[in-house]
Amino acid sequence: MQTKDINENIAWAKINADVLRSMENPRKGYWIAVGACLLMIACAVMAEIYQYQVGMGPSNLNWPHMWDLYIATFVFWIGMSHSGTLLSAILHIIGADWRKPIYRFAEAMTTFSLLTAGLFPIIHLGRVWNMYWVLPYVSDRGIWPNFRSPLVWDAFAITTYLTSSALFLFIGMIPDLAICRDNARGWRQKLYTVLSLGWQGDDRQWRHFRKIYMLMACFLIPLAVSVHSIVSADFAMSIMPGWHVTTFPPYFVAGALYSGCAAIITLFILLRYFFRFDEYMTIPILEKTCKLTFAIAMVWTYLNLIEFASTWYSHDPVAKELLWAKFTGPYAPFFWMMLFCGSVVPFALAFEKMRRHLPTMFVVSLLLNLGMWLERWMIVTPTLSLSHSPFAWDVMWPSMVQWAIVFGSFGWFGLLFLIFVKVFPSVSMYEVKEMVFHRRRHAPSEETAQKLHRRADDPKPGAQPSTEGA
Repeated sequence: MQTKDINENIAWAKINADVLRSMENPRKGYWIAVGACLLMIACAVMAEIYQYQVGMGPSNLNWPHMWDLYIATFVFWIGMSHSGTLLSAILHIIGADWRKPIYRFAEAMTTFSLLTAGLFPIIHLGRVWNMYWVLPYVSDRGIWPNFRSPLVWDAFAITTYLTSSALFLFIGMIPDLAICRDNARGWRQKLYTVLSLGWQGDDRQWRHFRKIYMLMACFLIPLAVSVHSIVSADFAMSIMPGWHVTTFPPYFVAGALYSGCAAIITLFILLRYFFRFDEYMTIPILEKTCKLTFAIAMVWTYLNLIEFASTWYSHDPVAKELLWAKFTGPYAPFFWMMLFCGSVVPFALAFEKMRRHLPTMFVVSLLLNLGMWLERWMIVTPTLSLSHSPFAWDVMWPSMVQWAIVFGSFGWFGLLFLIFVKVFPSVSMYEVKEMVFHRRRHAPSEETAQKLHRRADDPKPGAQPSTEGA
């Protein structure tokens, strides 16, 4: 028997009412969350002002650690951004109905993760006023940016993916924005009137909408893969030990999907709890998301083992020494914690009882993302600490300035997401209605269900009654 992802008896008017209600009258817990995010952002702003006035010295960014916590966190946010739009596009193309109640906030997560990731290359430059150097412009002296620099690659990758993801999110919201326009008052009605682009819901508009949305989904899949492959090329194109690895592009894409799926589980549970979306963000949908996360976790673990084996059996003594240092050196506790959170904790997703227990899944999703952040940290720092030149060997520990800025980035992401769920619908109303209509249309009637049930209980024709136990 197929498990129901959503209740097909829910009224369409109730779908509108529940989603619109979640956008109004913020409760006390919402303002507490906003205050916490603002406090985190304030810590980061003060740390950045101090760094701006003093220089990059407080961040301990010097030779050989020209990259460190900022770039590791940048890769983490880029990775988290890929799962929302990429999975939404893939599941839309293959016609997976269970994505419909959850894809909206996943796509919003993509946009806000990119907006957060884009801050770190600027902060990492130190000279914030020169951030425009990474843009392809022609100056009076005919000087162009250095296209061999990874910062230029990242600028192209972030700009392209951010523009496409925001457009994909906006196009998918147009029918819902029209519903909000017809039910809102004041400034909200004016905002939704502009953003809904005159949507009336006639046949011609729906046909064009379906074509454009499918076209965007097909375009975003190769784009998402190529963008994170560019981020992996930042490392793989160098000759540094531990970075010059041919498996980095698929490894980075798998890690991006992994961390994004874990973040989707976290936001799923939070929205379900605070907005009372129990009828839309159901346990069967959570189970499917957990199974998908578990499959990606096993792929990520397999790619890790491939990297370890290829390094160990290679003829590069420096790379082999770096790998052994990860296992036994000063960064070993973080390395083993990464493997535990990323490869052992996911096995909790393989058990049905754990998948259906929301507090357990919430803790597991946080541990998974901790493991993914540690993975980025273990990619960047040990290589810089133990590279080809022995005179440059140095153990690097982040300063409080770096930790404050990284801490504030989570507050920045949280604030953007909190604003989004109160201004725009976090659940796609029209797609949930389509899902309900599809289930009603294909569900057997009550009379037919009773006949099927009776037929299943009756013995097969010609079968002898059982005498077992007589």
